[in-house]
Amino acid sequence: MMGAAVQMASSPNVEANLIEAERLIAAAADAGAKLIVLPENFACMGMSEFDKLGIREDDHSGPIQEFLARMAQQHSAWVVGGTAPMAARSPDKVRASCLVYDDRGRRVARYDKIHLFDVDVPGTDERHRESNTIEAGDRPVVLETPFGNLGVAICYDLRFPELFRSMLDDGMEILAVPAAFTAETGAAHWELLVRARAVENLCYVIAADQGGFHLNNRHTFGGSMIVDPWGEVLSRLANGTGHACAEIDLSRLYKVRQTFPVLQHRRLVCQ
Repeated sequence: MMGAAVQMASSPNVEANLIEAERLIAAAADAGAKLIVLPENFACMGMSEFDKLGIREDDHSGPIQEFLARMAQQHSAWVVGGTAPMAARSPDKVRASCLVYDDRGRRVARYDKIHLFDVDVPGTDERHRESNTIEAGDRPVVLETPFGNLGVAICYDLRFPELFRSMLDDGMEILAVPAAFTAETGAAHWELLVRARAVENLCYVIAADQGGFHLNNRHTFGGSMIVDPWGEVLSRLANGTGHACAEIDLSRLYKVRQTFPVLQHRRLVCQ
């Protein structure tokens, strides 16, 4: 099975972003991808962090969700929909939700981002406070697919290995990571973290990052990649828009886990 990580440089214009995402999804599908992962905030990178409140959608209703369902059905591919701003309990916040659609356009999973990016980026004047506008989730997600058990995480989640151990205990074999890493943190840690999550959990990772300059003066890193359970980068898109595409081979995963049984040697197991 071919998997793809789509890379974009999204703008504040939702309609324009969906047109671009449609083009990139079609290109990935034409390359043979049956599991396509979009980056975080693919539908909108607002001028202000509060812009997402104006486009938030109710569960199972809204143009972003309709778009994702249509793309999955049209291309007969599973689509991991980056993040969409979904209604939260608080009226002045959203959930950063990664919605997964099967190849018939049916929504089969929703993961709400657990770890929120409340940091001052070292060496820059960038200050991020996602908790001002995002309500954190609290439940990891692993779902069965025809390609293997798929776990979903979002961007800053990558820095919390205990999340992935929990997902591993739920059977994770493939990990999808939509992201929007800053240029600075991406240069320092993006590949390191993506490959570490693959190696320590002996799983495939499909990591789709925003990549480029945005109208809100943000610069995201890019470097979308697919990594195998031994930590080998199978495909990478360093810069620009497009996709990284590679074969996801569960027989290789099973062989690695059997011949290098590190997962069986765990002593401290998440409860």
